[in-house]
Amino acid sequence: MKRKGVCYDVGRVMFGNWRKDYDPQIIQRELKIIKNDLHCNTVRICGQDVDRLTGAAEDALQQGLEVWLSPELWGRSPDKTLAYTVKAAQAAETLRQRWPDKLVLSVGSELTLFMRGIVRGRSFMSRIHNAFASDFIKSGKHNKPLNDYLSRLTGAVRSVFHGPLTYASLPFERVDWELFDFIGVDHYRATIIQDKYVDMLKPLLGQNKPVVIMEFGCCTYQGAEAAGGRAWNIVDVKTMLLHEIPIVGQFVQPRLNGTYVRDEDLQAREISEQLTILDEAGVDGAFVYTFVFPNNPYNANPQNDLDMASYSLVKSYPGGRHGATYPDMTWEPKESFKTVAAYYAKQ
Repeated sequence: MKRKGVCYDVGRVMFGNWRKDYDPQIIQRELKIIKNDLHCNTVRICGQDVDRLTGAAEDALQQGLEVWLSPELWGRSPDKTLAYTVKAAQAAETLRQRWPDKLVLSVGSELTLFMRGIVRGRSFMSRIHNAFASDFIKSGKHNKPLNDYLSRLTGAVRSVFHGPLTYASLPFERVDWELFDFIGVDHYRATIIQDKYVDMLKPLLGQNKPVVIMEFGCCTYQGAEAAGGRAWNIVDVKTMLLHEIPIVGQFVQPRLNGTYVRDEDLQAREISEQLTILDEAGVDGAFVYTFVFPNNPYNANPQNDLDMASYSLVKSYPGGRHGATYPDMTWEPKESFKTVAAYYAKQ
């Protein structure tokens, strides 16, 4: 596997900003750890704010990492999404000119669900419901409007960005990959597809273009391996939303929606197995999802341990508490961090 990567979030935005603690010095330090200790040679930098994206990308490029830049404006119309992506592409081109062989631009992720206009619904959750509650996805009706949009989008982006392009697709999106330089797919393993996890990649691997897994991973509780990319859905959303309300929020502690058992070994084992499977299948690269997710902090009380619902390789501590392995960081590596580091180090 040529590209050994991890996803790094500088502020995706859905139900709030996923990186409230953004600090350029912390970003620089974490990228250094990603390169030197996690042994990545590539990082996928995701987020909405263009200045954050380009600032983190410049830092990563200066440190010698290849960057797959993923600007993401979720929940907006096709026209607004296109205008945003072109603006981000213009900013990315200034970096590409300085590092011409080290920057790949992703023009979107899972747009059938994350963008308005292909599936009915103003919210992400309503679009998921509408997509799978009918035969819309099974019939493939989403593919033509998706590819029409991607054709328009890539044409506009290539007029301002002159490097390689990709797109982070869903496995059920039949993308016209002639529009792109790299084939990209978010591919989480779950019980329902476990026996055909590799077979689902074969149509992509047969197109004579490098295939990169843009996201894959596992959450940190027993049973997460069965749910795959939907394992995050064990948080009591109501308590999360109430916690964000000024004054009132201090009296509401976010919690999980049931009783779960934390299992770092399971997460590490699942990621190791998937890395091995993907490597042997012949993918060009893979990005483990994700390095850090501070919005879901660890708690010694299992009912409030939101990190169980996190795919991150490190567990974040609330209240500014620092870890032991990296005393300057407010997180501690999980078993999965060690497993990924060992796997990438031997490649």
